This record gives sequence, structure tokens and C-alpha cells, in this order.
Amino acid sequence: MEQGVLREITPLGENDFMYVADRHKKEFDYPIHLHEIFELNFVVGASGCRRVVGDSSEVIGNLDLVLITSPDLEHVWEQYECKSEDIHEVTVQFHLNFESPTSPFKTNPYKSIYNMLIRAKQGLAFPDEAIMTVYHRLVRLSKIEEGFLAVQELFSILYELSKFDNARELASSAFAKVEVASDSKRIMKVKNYIDQHYKDEMSLEQLASLVGMTPTAFSRYFKQHTGKNLSEYIVDIRLGHAARQLIDTTDSISEICWSTGFNTLSNFNRLFRKRKGCNPTEFREKYCKTKIIV
Repeated sequence: MEQGVLREITPLGENDFMYVADRHKKEFDYPIHLHEIFELNFVVGASGCRRVVGDSSEVIGNLDLVLITSPDLEHVWEQYECKSEDIHEVTVQFHLNFESPTSPFKTNPYKSIYNMLIRAKQGLAFPDEAIMTVYHRLVRLSKIEEGFLAVQELFSILYELSKFDNARELASSAFAKVEVASDSKRIMKVKNYIDQHYKDEMSLEQLASLVGMTPTAFSRYFKQHTGKNLSEYIVDIRLGHAARQLIDTTDSISEICWSTGFNTLSNFNRLFRKRKGCNPTEFREKYCKTKIIV
């Protein structure tokens, strides 16, 4: 049997814009999957559930809200340690061609939504204060019978969520295959260099020289703009590429270790477990339980 990730066929028809599923259940039983359309998934009362989005794996609390806008980003909510007898889940799936040259989302009134949709290609998890802002509106969304009003309400919810700059990208950029971004041309230059040369040895001195800065000044500048020190960022990029290879190829763990810039297998395994919560073999097995449906 061919192994891989379930490609979900969603209920949206050619002329449909959105679909809302509002359900109460006792367990999560849908396998890891991906789909062409966007998804905003809200879960309440599922503390202890494990949410997997790309190479991110986290145990959630009582409230969880995630936006996913990539057709190639695998995700699943797993039962794990959740003991709840009443899990409430609201899933909104919708079409939105927001990146076309004539898209209104590229105009100023929609700028915050556009930026949020771009970030959500890696999966975007919202903080509790953002969730509480839209909680009751999400719960009411499935009850709006007039299609136009339902769509307007969704846009209004997306706008409210776009105001929260502290929403977190989940999957690494390397795993999600998205272009790196930054408000600094220097940081962009270094990020692009790292993404192209992640297999090679890189030093702080080398990368600082690339943008005409001293190592000390560049180290401080990089941390200020990315929230990570340089070595952490390089490890995350390498692990993202490694995680993607674990899913997309049949290469051995050692082959993937060497091809993504790690010097020793033991160091690769240690860092992978520390950042991903499991070893590379377990990570691969997690993604290889279901036959692909196209």
C-alpha cells in the first residue's frame, strides 16, 4: 500500500465560498491530512490534545485557534492525553485567491489580513486574548443562514484576528516551503543565504561579513529582528529541511542527517528530539499511516 498523508476532498463545491462545520464530540479520530482550501480551526474543551501542523507538535490547552492557508501543509489534532467528554470544534474552510495581482487584499484596507494570510502558510496559532475576542462570533457563524452575511462575518473575524501581532507561526519555513521574509534587507540577505547553503558550514563571522557588520553587532541585530540567535535559527532551518525529507523521501536517517548539514548522527537525533518532541524515526512514522487520496 502506498503510504503518505491523506489529501482531503472538502465539501466545497465550485461555486461555494465557505463551509462551516460546528460539532461536539468525545474524541479526535481524523488522520493527518492536507487540502487545497484555507482552514480556520477552533477547538475548545480539548486540553491535552496534541496539535500537529507541519513539523510543529504541541499539546494544547482549553482554547485553540489555528489558521492554515497552504495546500501542502500537513496537519492533525490528535487525542493524545485529552480526557474531555465534550470537545467543541468549529472548522471554517474557504476559498480565497488573495495573492492575484488584482486582489483587493493587496490594498491598504486589507493589508493586515493579507499579511496574516501570508504568515498562515506556516500555520498560525492565535493567543488566548485573540481567541476570546472572536469566540462567540465563531460559535454563531454556522447559524448564519444568509450566505452573504456569513462571508462578511468571516472577513470581520479575520480582520479582528489580524490585529494580533503575537500570533505564532507553527511549521518552520523550510518545512512549509515558504519564502523567508523580514523588514530588514540585511536580515533578508542572510536568511536567503542560510536557506541556500544550510548544508554547508557557516560561521557568525562569515554571515556578519556578508552584510558589512562586525560579528558582535550582527549577532545582536539578528536576535533583535528574528527573536532567535543565529545558531538557533540555522538549526531550525536544517531541522525543517530534514523533517520535510523524512516525509517526502525514503532516504535513511543518517543520509538525511549528513545532507542537511549536521556533523554527527547523535547530535542530529538529540536536536531533533529537543525541537520536535520525538526522534526522526517516530516523526516519519507519524506521517506514514494513511494512504494518499487525490
